[in-house]
Amino acid sequence: MSDYYATLGLERNASQDEIKKAYRKSALKHHPDKNPDDPKAEQKFKEISEAYEVLSNDQKRQVYDQYGADALKGGAGMGGAPGAGGFSSMDEALRTFMNAFGGGMGGGGETIFDSFFGFNNDSSESSAQQGTSKKMRLTLSFNEAVKGAKKEAFITNYSHCSRCKGSGAKSPSDVKKCMTCGGSGQVHQSRGFFSMAAVCPNCHGNGKQITTPCTDCSGAGRIRQKQKIDIDIPAGIDSGMRLRMGGYGDAGSNGGPPGDLYIYIDVEPHSVFQRDGDDVIIELPISFTEAALGCKKEIPTPKGTSYRITIPDGSQNEKVLRVRGEGIPNVHGQGTGDLFVKIAVETPVRLSEKQKNLLSTFAELESEHNSPRKKSFLNKVKGFFSGE
Repeated sequence: MSDYYATLGLERNASQDEIKKAYRKSALKHHPDKNPDDPKAEQKFKEISEAYEVLSNDQKRQVYDQYGADALKGGAGMGGAPGAGGFSSMDEALRTFMNAFGGGMGGGGETIFDSFFGFNNDSSESSAQQGTSKKMRLTLSFNEAVKGAKKEAFITNYSHCSRCKGSGAKSPSDVKKCMTCGGSGQVHQSRGFFSMAAVCPNCHGNGKQITTPCTDCSGAGRIRQKQKIDIDIPAGIDSGMRLRMGGYGDAGSNGGPPGDLYIYIDVEPHSVFQRDGDDVIIELPISFTEAALGCKKEIPTPKGTSYRITIPDGSQNEKVLRVRGEGIPNVHGQGTGDLFVKIAVETPVRLSEKQKNLLSTFAELESEHNSPRKKSFLNKVKGFFSGE
């Protein structure tokens, strides 16, 4: 007596998803129409279908697990379950097969049957199709990205042939109805128990044939052409962003729409500005005296203008000042970023004797009040020197 679990290659604790997956795989492999020269294929197909019919039904599976296949003979109270002797006919096995794949012909099972028999029942595959989308990279300067720009580029695409207007024929009279399918784009084929419509192999579903092809495109309806395009760069764009130009990809086939062009952006770094999203950081070097006394400085902005900023007295190295609204405009129109000014206090070098003397005098006048951070540090490390 066969073991239904072993027949499907399953463990006894297999889930319903595992049972269905195992049956589908085995049923496609052993279907008689896939094995016309194997006399054992039909019996094997019946056995795996019987196993699936029982194990896929929780009530039947419970009876089988407790009492074995003999308890299912006759189908008493089991809705006509198969017995230990297997399905009596291929009709029962095929009914299980079709149910496992989503129903009969015209239902959800058509796709799996088409794939199973090598047919294609969807003539839309060879009807109008959108052209292939293309992509390119575009490098911008920092200023072009901030302010926006218009750029020119050259691309090579498939375009509709201007001579035949995409038909592929030398003249309208050179387009004839396909004699193989009678212009329907489909042919009917029979394989075993099934009869299906497939795409006509002669006209590939178009229903038409070209008797004399166009001399420019050789019947393809498309030709490769190089063209110049104008690209509008929005203000605020940044590296890693992408622009889409609809209809600038390859021309579609059989009258389908063209694909799109995707432009990937790279922005060159700037010598002064460092970008952080819509914000910009600039490092501003100032002298020791300017930091101590405070000062006013003219700084550039990403917009190409200048801004007068006030440096407060006592400014420390790496202090950051914020200038609102002087950053980069948001590419989606959602405001403008800020400009952050990072102070870099520069220690003077190559001092004259007079400068050194003045600084020495200043050092004598310094107190802990003038250098609070220095005082705090010395208090923290005092214990290291005292041995505490």
